[in-house]
Amino acid sequence: MTASIPTVLILGAHGRFGQAVTAAFVTAGWHVRAQSRRPDARWPAGVTGVCCDALQAAEVARAAQGVDVIINALNPLYTDWERQARPLAANALAATEVSGALLMFPGNVYNFGKNLPPRLTTATPEISDNPKARIRIEIEQQMQAAAARGVNSVVVRAGDFFGGAARGAWFDLVIVKSLSKGKLVYPGPTDQVHSWAYLPDLAQVFVRLAEQRKQLRGAQRFHFGGHAITGSELHSAMQQASGKSLRLSAFPWGIVRLIAPFAPMMKATLAMRYLWQRPHVLEDASLRALLGKIAHTPLPEALAQALDDLAQNA
Repeated sequence: MTASIPTVLILGAHGRFGQAVTAAFVTAGWHVRAQSRRPDARWPAGVTGVCCDALQAAEVARAAQGVDVIINALNPLYTDWERQARPLAANALAATEVSGALLMFPGNVYNFGKNLPPRLTTATPEISDNPKARIRIEIEQQMQAAAARGVNSVVVRAGDFFGGAARGAWFDLVIVKSLSKGKLVYPGPTDQVHSWAYLPDLAQVFVRLAEQRKQLRGAQRFHFGGHAITGSELHSAMQQASGKSLRLSAFPWGIVRLIAPFAPMMKATLAMRYLWQRPHVLEDASLRALLGKIAHTPLPEALAQALDDLAQNA
């Protein structure tokens, strides 16, 4: 007898992370249900589009019937977090509880507060000293509480995303936006380490964890190390990847501060500036202990592919 092919529901499949995990699970031979708010005929073979509103719990529950894994890749705009982040996460959790699937969630470093230490482990204390940290902590606490009811979940915490065709991250909106003019813009001190996650590598980790879903009981937490590099190292690797000599320029935080009182997105961006002012590295020992070798594309190669992806989808 042949084993049945597992099914994954990806909520927010059109987003940056959603697109990456959709591609990774299709390549791994899974059946993929890709949720989006609008019908889309562009899904590749192996993907079934699911058009539903993730803010409607009943619609999410119907989409989750019969799946083995649910990935919550839903990520509201910065300005919509207070209104949407909690209900979106609650609907994903409720659908998981009804379906009996494994819930997977891409975490970030917000949970560690404004004074996050330089080395972040799965035991590092979480501090809700800003609104987005508070929301993320609450979402993960709800997943932990659901473990007592038999709901299995995995959070994989990672740094800033880069790679893939989708736009809307620091990488494409700021850092490489002026590359054609010979300029790389960096938002923080260039001598401090910042954590990055190359999306195709991170997506591979989600696939491998999903393949071990029968072992993952309760609420599991892992860190994805990715690329922990300084701004100077990013500058050097970007020059190698692009084949250009690039001028390194500082991000105009002063202008953002002036505009922030009148522009909600600028206000929300300014509130997260601390992430560029404090060095931080994600310790991934527990993830390596479970999976062994983890996908890690060399930085110049990852940057070159990320630039090519953006160029092809300009």
